[in-house]
Amino acid sequence: MNYPIITIAIILLTTGFSLYCMNNPALKFKYIFHPYSIYHYKQHYRFLSHAFIHADYMHLLFNMYALWMFGDILERAALPVLFEGNLVKAKLFYLLLYTGAIYAASITEYFRYRRVESYTSLGASGAVNAVIFSSILMIPLGGIRMFLIPFDMPAWAFGIIFLGISYYLAKRQREGRGLGDNVGHEAHFWGAIFGFVLTGLMKPELFVEFFRSIFHWS
Repeated sequence: MNYPIITIAIILLTTGFSLYCMNNPALKFKYIFHPYSIYHYKQHYRFLSHAFIHADYMHLLFNMYALWMFGDILERAALPVLFEGNLVKAKLFYLLLYTGAIYAASITEYFRYRRVESYTSLGASGAVNAVIFSSILMIPLGGIRMFLIPFDMPAWAFGIIFLGISYYLAKRQREGRGLGDNVGHEAHFWGAIFGFVLTGLMKPELFVEFFRSIFHWS
C-alpha cells in the first residue's frame, strides 16, 4: 500500500512544533521568518523553520486540513502516476516540492524586508499552496469548493481566482493599503506558482493537457 507517510509526518511535526512554540514566545521568535536576522546575523535556518510555526490554532488547523486534503491525493495517487509507478521518485519529488516552496514563497519577502527589523512572518501556507497547485495542474477538472460558495468549481477555475485575489491583496500590502489582516498574500501567490511550475517541469505535456482541459470544459 502507498500510504501518505510524508503528508502525515509533516502534519505531525508542524502541529507538535507549532503548539510548543505557541506557549514559548522566545522559541517562537527564534525560529520565525525574520529577514532582518537572516540578513544581518546569517540565521538562514529561519527560511525553513518558519513553515513549522503557526500564529494560533485556527491558522494551524486551516493549513494542516488543506495539506491533508490535497497532500493525500498528491502523494498516494497523482505523483505515482506522474512518475509511472515509481514511488521513491514520487515521494522524493513531494519532499522537494514542499520544502522548495517554503523557500520560494519567502524569497521576495526576504529581499523586501531584510533591512526592516520589525517585520516577521510564519506558517506553512506557501508550501501548502504549492501542494494544492501541483494537484490543480495534474487534475484540473477536479472539484474544489470555496467558502460561502455552495457548489464545487473546477480546480482550474479555483486556481485562477485564488491567484488573482492573492496578487491583488499582495499588491495592496506592498503599497501600504492592506486590510490589516496580517496574511502573507505574497507568499501564497509565489508558493502556488512554484508548485504549478515545478510539477509541470517534470512533464511539460501537463501544461498542454491543463489548457486543453479548460477549453474542453468550457
